[in-house]
Amino acid sequence: MITKPFVCVLLGLCALATSAAAAEPACVSVREGWVRLPPGAMPMAAGYGTIRNDCRSTVVVVGAGSKAFGDVSLHETTLVEGISRMREVERLPIAAGATVELKPGGLHLMLMQPEVTLKEGAALPLRLSLEDGRKVDGVLQVRKTVP
Repeated sequence: MITKPFVCVLLGLCALATSAAAAEPACVSVREGWVRLPPGAMPMAAGYGTIRNDCRSTVVVVGAGSKAFGDVSLHETTLVEGISRMREVERLPIAAGATVELKPGGLHLMLMQPEVTLKEGAALPLRLSLEDGRKVDGVLQVRKTVP
């Protein structure tokens, strides 16, 4: 037989677990996000910034999106035998307490199919998807030059 105190304790534990899970997304952040303003009417741009993991465990970025672009993906530029190559990164693990830098010539966001006209100074929304289902929102500032 289940007693009333047992049910109260069980409900309290569920509420505690739910509130802890709700607070957890704040432990991952996008900082100093920016987009280089492409020349002319280019159908793509590149996004940069830092992703900080202040969670107690590793998180894995598995996707990205923005209302300002039809397609957003994480890419990495590498130099292979003197030739610059770019490849899509499907999973980006970030250790607890670590920061990953998205920068020209390295990891970056490919922002394709713009839904808005990119203008210097505009703030564009960004949403990262984590492997555990959480979402992390950030902002990308449009700039003509590297900050």
